[in-house]
Amino acid sequence: MKIAVYGGNGMVGSQIVNEAVTRGHEVTVLSRSGQLADKALAGKVSSQQADVTDVNKIQELAQDNDVIVISVPPARDGGDHAPILNTHEELAETLLPTRLFVIGGAGALQVGDAQLKDQPGFPDAYKAEAETMSKALDAYRDSSGVNWTMLAPAPMIAPGERTGQYKLGAESPVGDSISTQDFAVAVLDEIENPQHRERRFTVAN
Repeated sequence: MKIAVYGGNGMVGSQIVNEAVTRGHEVTVLSRSGQLADKALAGKVSSQQADVTDVNKIQELAQDNDVIVISVPPARDGGDHAPILNTHEELAETLLPTRLFVIGGAGALQVGDAQLKDQPGFPDAYKAEAETMSKALDAYRDSSGVNWTMLAPAPMIAPGERTGQYKLGAESPVGDSISTQDFAVAVLDEIENPQHRERRFTVAN
């Protein structure tokens, strides 16, 4: 399977790339620099320079890839979130000839009658990012005919151990944390055996 990964040099995206390569898939890493952060992947994956906000490029890649993964979170440093949100809103109205797999955020998961981002104690540092990805999720849910899936991590995600095990959930958190390695396992499991087309789901260790 041919998989293009935006944000393939990032904390989460790099693990998705590694898991995909381990499983024998043909991977293209898309980044602003066009370079591979993990030099050990040289010769194992392709790399291209691309900005995720360039929807024309995404449409071009969709012609030659079975799945396009977007693992690019909005900025947490007070940067402008409009470009990334506009991109998701445009993709939600674009009938790509391939599957779109979006890495979402835990902030848009439901806890009771409200989203996690609206619960007392939700970290201010993640609030803007959570708001943006919540709006992106709404855009995909309002779409028609777009072959999309969004996977939200547990509230805490960080590098750790690859156990190959995880718990599945739909709208609400099913655990407090997940390693980036096991999150990547869940991504590839869904890519290889789709169970959540046109839906958001979540995983936790």
